[in-house]
Amino acid sequence: MKPFLLLATRAEDVPADEEYELFLRYTGLREDQLVRRRLEAEPLGRIDLDDWSGIFVGGGPFNASDPVEAKSAVQRRVEAEISGLLDEVIARDFPFFGACYGIGTVGAHEGAVIDGTYREPISVVEVTRTAAGAADPLLAELPDTFAAFVGHKEAITVLPSSATLLVRGEKCPVQMFRLGQNVYATQFHPELDVEGISTRIRAYAGHGYFAPGELDLTLDAVRRLPVTHTGTILAAFTRRYAR
Repeated sequence: MKPFLLLATRAEDVPADEEYELFLRYTGLREDQLVRRRLEAEPLGRIDLDDWSGIFVGGGPFNASDPVEAKSAVQRRVEAEISGLLDEVIARDFPFFGACYGIGTVGAHEGAVIDGTYREPISVVEVTRTAAGAADPLLAELPDTFAAFVGHKEAITVLPSSATLLVRGEKCPVQMFRLGQNVYATQFHPELDVEGISTRIRAYAGHGYFAPGELDLTLDAVRRLPVTHTGTILAAFTRRYAR
């Protein structure tokens, strides 16, 4: 089997390593089958899509809608590299799955409107499959409504006409979409469990996701509902595209 590629952007080692472990767990892949590249640490370089079964992009501290002048040199490099990769991914309809920051990269590439209108605090929310989502193979094993971990400062306000909405939320309308048949993106985090999101809450305290003094309230918020279904999305993606 050709390996999958995970593109990561977290500079903090503990949440970065835990993210990789969670992707391994929920995809069912071994370390030699899921190769991680930490883009915050080194340039991506040339990627030959024919060498891979598919590509994942994890979450991270970058926001696609930040003003250009506010973005660090690293963020600008990472965004340019991912955008260049997406040129070929979308042209070929190559298997791709972007989570949280990944939805911003794909949305920005396709001209979506991305801003802070539908930001969500770190928490568990209920989201719902659309009719197209119910028919999509990645969501076939999920109920119509399911719980998911969220926490983001920006979201898609207007989807591009090329996108198919698969999952919607009450407070954040665009929770998952597809381009073509094989390019996917989620606003929620399908790779997380409660321990993983708790690690991120502690790691990113002071980064503007919640107010000072709200650490314990935020840790309680992610235990409000059990999250039991979202990991199956990553497993379904892996089964479908492993080659």
